[in-house]
Amino acid sequence: MANDTAGFFQDHDPALRLPEGIFEPIDEHFARFMVQLSKSGGKELILAAALVSRLSREGHTCMDLNNPQASLAEGDGKALITDLPSPEAWMAALRSEPVVGSPGEYRPLILDEAGRLYLYRSHENEQRLARTLLDLNAREKPFDQALLRDGMICLFPDDADGNIPLKIAALIAVTRSLCVITGGPGTGKTTLVCKILALLLEQEPSLKIALAAPTGKAARRIEESIQHGLSLLDCTPDVKAMIPHEASTIHRLLGFAAGSTRPRHSSDNPLRADVVVIDEASMADLALMSNLVKALKAGARLILLGDKNQLASVQAGYVLGDICDVGGTHEYSRAFASLIEEITGEAVTSSGTGGMQDSLVELAKTYRFAGDSPIYHLSAAVNAGDAGHCLAILGSGPGPELGYHDLPRPEKLRDTLQDSLLKGYKAYLSTDDIHDRFRLFDAFRILCPVREGLYGVKNINHMAEGILRDAGLLKPGGPHYHGRPVLITQNDYTVRLFNGDVGLIVNDDGALRACFQDKDGSVRKISPMRLPEHETAWAMTVHKSQGSEFDRVLFVLPDRDSPILTRELVYTGITRARNAIEIWAGAAVFSAAVARRTQRSSGLNSLLWGN
Repeated sequence: MANDTAGFFQDHDPALRLPEGIFEPIDEHFARFMVQLSKSGGKELILAAALVSRLSREGHTCMDLNNPQASLAEGDGKALITDLPSPEAWMAALRSEPVVGSPGEYRPLILDEAGRLYLYRSHENEQRLARTLLDLNAREKPFDQALLRDGMICLFPDDADGNIPLKIAALIAVTRSLCVITGGPGTGKTTLVCKILALLLEQEPSLKIALAAPTGKAARRIEESIQHGLSLLDCTPDVKAMIPHEASTIHRLLGFAAGSTRPRHSSDNPLRADVVVIDEASMADLALMSNLVKALKAGARLILLGDKNQLASVQAGYVLGDICDVGGTHEYSRAFASLIEEITGEAVTSSGTGGMQDSLVELAKTYRFAGDSPIYHLSAAVNAGDAGHCLAILGSGPGPELGYHDLPRPEKLRDTLQDSLLKGYKAYLSTDDIHDRFRLFDAFRILCPVREGLYGVKNINHMAEGILRDAGLLKPGGPHYHGRPVLITQNDYTVRLFNGDVGLIVNDDGALRACFQDKDGSVRKISPMRLPEHETAWAMTVHKSQGSEFDRVLFVLPDRDSPILTRELVYTGITRARNAIEIWAGAAVFSAAVARRTQRSSGLNSLLWGN
């Protein structure tokens, strides 16, 4: 197919041929389609269409014609194009093409005034999301000040500095239609949400509340956190009873049917919820968030929870990062700072008029790690992009919480991996109790940034099977075997299994069964033949680990640098560890990853913040 496309361009004009080694067949065919529709396409359109197609696959929502190489440099390592048109000439040529429209027009490609070129649907999604967030941000809610003050005194009795952001977050959620809470693992986001929901229900007992997350695994985690938070909540039993105990995926909340791209809930059939809470919002892509806000009913509140420093969605967009304006600093408006002091008694710095910052709070105090925790200090140094400080922490000597080793040479990898695997999985494979199996399996995990290659997930999983088999802990015989952990990679509503779910294959009275823990702690068993798409999970990618935590983590970086290695990926891998992490990496590769920030071309940040 790629040859057919190349032939098409060559037949029309050799000068219009796309550069080799830059594009996949789908990009070339999209460019061909645009040429056929325009009936007058020149080199500017062909290049632009192919590049927008490629960039959308790599997570960008648009291409900035003023600096297209910035996006390409963060792509998949392919060579840059050296003979791009000047921005002025490129924009002028594209505006004359019938397949390129301005915002508000219905054309396959949209070119805005800032020189950003979009696929039509990406532009529509971005515009809708920005409009809705700005509208929610500007919409204040009436509230009972005395009731809120009393509630805050009850729920936030301690006047420690770490409580100030918690109080501000609660105030935002009660007084505004949009509340965005960002913070790293262990900063108490979901515990805070319990208190926020209690305060909201004290104000309006009839509120309907929906809890959701991008994946089934993340939805179950917020359920567990809510259950734990309720046990610590100091409020009346009636209010506790009104706080929802169940969460769903965003897809299920919106009513997406299997194989459908149109949800049941939209602007013409909005959600019934008055308050929609989304956990792990960093994992939500642009299209999903656009569908979500489109389904909000008039007057609804939206509360987003997430870690702005984590990896962005695998799909297009950098939604939470754009909403939080990662890298920017903002003070609350004078009007909102005055309200903070009036309700909480806390004085905060302020300047200017209101903006998105009045709906945003960042939680910095961690309750998981002690102040001298090397994991905490390493994750902070990664976020700061300080590779030198990171290497100093890693080189300070092994301890019970943090260990660092240079990446094992290929011929030593199996032997080096053996000790970690036996230590990590022997207890899991030695117990017969299914509940203990789940608990012990989640105590350890191997995380890798990449799937392919010697140090990728596929090879590590293959090695793990061999090592555990040779140790007498496994008896692989076919695709499924007793003890095999499986990671679901595709949603399947018929068997209630979702992308990110982890199950265990066990011998159940002579028959193999795939076991999954339900939210009540019970274990559900199905035939392995009924499993949706899945893979072995002794090791998993950092992307797939989002929303999970493990007692101990072995983090294995590849042996060479790659554009996919970013500080957000390293930070996400490190912060999956609750108690201990061991990192295998070359110093040069680790430093390069920490120095590289995720850069995704998008207009959302500009629309929200005016940047």
